[in-house]
Amino acid sequence: MEEPVITVDGVVKRFGRDVRALDGLSLTIPAGVIYGLLGPNGAGKTTLIRILATLLPADAGVVRVAGFDVRRDAEAVRARIGLAGQYAAIDNHLTGRENTEMVGRLYGLSRRDARTRTATVLERIGLIDVADRRVKTYSGGMRRRIDLAACLVGRPQVLFLDEPTTGVDPASRRELWELIRDLVGGGTTVVLTTQYLEEADHLAHRIAVINRGRLGSEGTTQQLKDRTGGAVLELSIPDTQHAAAIESLRHVTAVPASYDRQRGALVLPATDGVATLREALRALDTAAITPTDVGLHKPSLDDVFLTLTGADHTVGPGRPFAAVADTGAHEGSETS
Repeated sequence: MEEPVITVDGVVKRFGRDVRALDGLSLTIPAGVIYGLLGPNGAGKTTLIRILATLLPADAGVVRVAGFDVRRDAEAVRARIGLAGQYAAIDNHLTGRENTEMVGRLYGLSRRDARTRTATVLERIGLIDVADRRVKTYSGGMRRRIDLAACLVGRPQVLFLDEPTTGVDPASRRELWELIRDLVGGGTTVVLTTQYLEEADHLAHRIAVINRGRLGSEGTTQQLKDRTGGAVLELSIPDTQHAAAIESLRHVTAVPASYDRQRGALVLPATDGVATLREALRALDTAAITPTDVGLHKPSLDDVFLTLTGADHTVGPGRPFAAVADTGAHEGSETS
């Protein structure tokens, strides 16, 4: 069996006395896949990416990337990875070519090799025609692509993408998706965090759902949906009765109901399908609560997220988990 490209074993990361961003997290990532990290704001996703990229030390646990311990062999790890953060880390006053060549030199490439690899990468990501324009003239999608070019010039074995399409229009987002798939087809392993459920559903071969610094569940999209149950029940309840309805449904399923603001409904797994529906309606009737609408459908990735995190978030295809993006701006206030 092939050795995983990333191993995370019992990782703990604290910020101050009270914030435990990662709480004994363990997972393995195979080579040659797109691996998605999902979770609400504050789940620990960006903290994990920063530890994997050697930018932040873990307080406990062992992390290996590309066969090297990130603490003991940080330099070897850095030589084998690329990292694109939530915002393009490029110089607006340089051209796309100059930005990419500069990063190549920082990787230790000779001037000639940096120039050659830059031309190859810019051709690959479709920016060769605008390579000599200053980046400040680029669109948002072009800026994200030049950021990826800078990551790729060193030919990384593993590429970390922290919310790669935040702030990008839908057409550019889909172009970036194709580029990411091409990278994996060329042998790169991609680990990405994303706010967009549709993005994870379309891209990721495997997904880890992280909540409060712990692993909620892990697997393919279909495996996660299957674990959510055979069906999902949606109940539209008057706003003033939400709390009472959730309480009355507490014993209907093992996983409590969650409120999805976008759908305007209480959502809970219907493990037994129609039988769960009948039991839920009986429980609501006993509490003198009458739903204004009832629906039963197969689980989506939205439902997986709600079930595993119990979060009161607006989620859905093409929509972020919450109105505030994960920024991870500084260590003392981990938000993702």
